[in-house]
Amino acid sequence: MAMRQTPLTCSGHTRPVVDLAFSGITPYGYFLISACKDGKPMLRQGDTGDWIGTFLGHKGAVWGATLNKDATKAATAAADFTAKVWDAVSGDELMTLAHKHIVKSVDFTQDSNYLLTGGQDKLLRIYDLNKSEAEPKEISGHTSGIKKALWCRDDTQILSADDKTVRLWDRATMTEVKSLNFNMSVSSMEYIPEGEILVITYGRSIAFHSAASLEPIKSFEAPAPINSASLHPEKEFLVAGGEDFKLYKYDYNSGEELESYKGHFGPIHCVRFSADGELYASGSEDGTLRLWQTVVGKTYGLWKCVLPEEESGELAKPKISFPETTEEELEDLGSENSDSIYSSTPEVKA
Repeated sequence: MAMRQTPLTCSGHTRPVVDLAFSGITPYGYFLISACKDGKPMLRQGDTGDWIGTFLGHKGAVWGATLNKDATKAATAAADFTAKVWDAVSGDELMTLAHKHIVKSVDFTQDSNYLLTGGQDKLLRIYDLNKSEAEPKEISGHTSGIKKALWCRDDTQILSADDKTVRLWDRATMTEVKSLNFNMSVSSMEYIPEGEILVITYGRSIAFHSAASLEPIKSFEAPAPINSASLHPEKEFLVAGGEDFKLYKYDYNSGEELESYKGHFGPIHCVRFSADGELYASGSEDGTLRLWQTVVGKTYGLWKCVLPEEESGELAKPKISFPETTEEELEDLGSENSDSIYSSTPEVKA
């Protein structure tokens, strides 16, 4: 029998969690940022979920959040018509970038010198972060609000999604290269640089396209409407979550459903694999983030695999244990584990 997933639950937000992103792997580990309708994006240690700090300054729901590769800067997109750039080490606000409508998406170039934004005013904007007074470059062409905008192909091109289209743009000429049209609303988009793969979710579909040509590679159908999907860095697995509160894990090559389980107490809005592929995070309408093991039973982060001694010639089932966690507490971890993992709910500090 397969071992049961025991997630780490990250509390602290007071409204739905609508976006999350991991940093790359740094000398200090890797980090996780979450965007929430409470207007207070949070930074956490990526492998444990431990709260590090809260970025205070937005005056509306935060719809998008990202970290640069080395986790020294953060960027957020919000309903207060601004995007903000933050020092992710000190928590200080570095820049406020005024927009004409709600901002939904932010993405750094690999060198962290430029920020791409997209939102309800249908425009893509490129900000030079070394020239705070300079006006952004603007790219028009979308016919509805932009949900996601991402750099791709070593920052030479841009991928963006609005309600029912995904477009590929050339950065140098600021023109559209190609577009994809869908018959229903696009709910999420993820770009995988290794192999140039684009993951798009719409309705119950999880579709994979070439990021270079937008040609289809393959697609899977889930049992319920999907809001977000993420491909494992080594392209072995795919995880997805949506309206039925469940998380689904598929074999990327065969399309076989490997696992499905109730992940949250509300619809799942976002899922992402960590840079090392050892875990994935989910964010939900229920206001929590949860961290899940890619391979259940492995010792990693706060998860510790305990293999009992052989009894009666049979190897007993392995158990997952946590530091200072009793067996009784462990039984409750499937629903809410923050009390046993963390000493207290993280408090929001200025």
